[in-house]
Amino acid sequence: MLTDSDAAALPALHAEAVGLTVDAVRHVTRAHLELPTPCDGWDLATLLDHMTVQNRGFAAAADGDGADERVWTTGAYRADPVADHQASSDLVVRALAAPGVTDRALCLPELSREQTFTAAQATTMHTIDSLLHAWDVASALGAGIDPSAELVTLATRIGEQIPDTGRDAPGAPFGPRREPPAGATALERVLALYGRAPR
Repeated sequence: MLTDSDAAALPALHAEAVGLTVDAVRHVTRAHLELPTPCDGWDLATLLDHMTVQNRGFAAAADGDGADERVWTTGAYRADPVADHQASSDLVVRALAAPGVTDRALCLPELSREQTFTAAQATTMHTIDSLLHAWDVASALGAGIDPSAELVTLATRIGEQIPDTGRDAPGAPFGPRREPPAGATALERVLALYGRAPR
């Protein structure tokens, strides 16, 4: 659960996490698109498509259009996947911070067709996803990311609440928890918590 201080800080932390993806993706060139990523079976082109669709899907949900499953469809040809991602990043940050969003029930059919989510729940999920995918992209390029201590703390708190059951199922959003490496940084502990191999 989010604390009151988490909720107050969430818009800024969400913008930071999405900004980390923007910073990582800006270094991607067409020559990089076939590079493997930490996401099993996904190259950078596939990961960028997923990230772009998620951005647009969460933005649509914030605008009341999340039930339209067409906005969640992946696999479209992208003439400029980097530009598409960067544009979608700006879109989702503005949509989830727009006035009135906190009063809406957001539909996220990829997560559930039976229930809706509060804006805080949706923003938290997108924040964590963005942080992890920023690292995925940077890692594929042989680089790293530098999130704030506040963002790492939020990701740690949320990750510790996610149950272990179902993490090894096909399509699970996070893999089974890993043991962090010796001398792990706070970020590396977060990555291990969400099933990434930080080294």
